[in-house]
Amino acid sequence: MFGLGTNELLLILVIVFVIFGAGKLPQVGGALGKGLRNFKDGMHEAEEKDEEQKTLEEDNNNKDN
Repeated sequence: MFGLGTNELLLILVIVFVIFGAGKLPQVGGALGKGLRNFKDGMHEAEEKDEEQKTLEEDNNNKDN
């Protein structure tokens, strides 16, 4: 996973724990999850628009011929 070993991941977790504290970790995790979900949804919408645009272009090319 990104070239990170177990020790590096544990160190990052400890640093995050120290910075945010135990009370804020659920909020940070929830915000991160929402951000990732929004990113995925945006990528899915962009793919749908690309496919729709390709279909319209193909239809226009077929009508011209």
